[in-house]
Amino acid sequence: MKPVERGEVLGIAEYEPIRDRFRARVIEEKKRRRIGLGPHAMCVFENHDTVLLQIQEMIRTERISREDSVLHEIATYNQLVPGDNELSATIMIEIDEREPREKFLVEAKGLDRAFALVIDGERCPGMNDVEREHPDRTTAVHYLKFPLGEKAARALKAVLGKQRKADEVVVEVVADHPRYTARAKLPPAMVAELAQDLA
Repeated sequence: MKPVERGEVLGIAEYEPIRDRFRARVIEEKKRRRIGLGPHAMCVFENHDTVLLQIQEMIRTERISREDSVLHEIATYNQLVPGDNELSATIMIEIDEREPREKFLVEAKGLDRAFALVIDGERCPGMNDVEREHPDRTTAVHYLKFPLGEKAARALKAVLGKQRKADEVVVEVVADHPRYTARAKLPPAMVAELAQDLA
């Protein structure tokens, strides 16, 4: 998938008039790419548009105008864009109360390495940025890449090429940690959406 390029990113003044329309479109797109993972986690699969929105919103919120700072935001968020034969997701831990959330994050140390996609029976472990790991806890937001094995990539590309229907390919996102075990089967519409990421 093509990363976000500098020419696509608008300055604050140019972004403002189109912001409402652009945000509404990408938010609708994100809804099709979001799935709950157990009682306390939400998974959103990232793509070019979701990353471009995050860049634009960060520039707007932080009032970023210096060119080197804009390029830094693009480079940072482009890490979320999936590469060839890869899917990308942000998984957020959603526990409203601060004390239970902090307790969970300490107890779930190592959760960063416990996520995977299972596609047509092939397990594709999530790869996280080890530099973001904490020695004594996990984080509330996990940025993951899922390199696809040959069987998994072939299954999604068959959906993309219309050789298979989306409801024929079983895709699950899983968390397998002593403190948090969960599994969510993606609906066919989401499978079809993710197959587009391999185009």
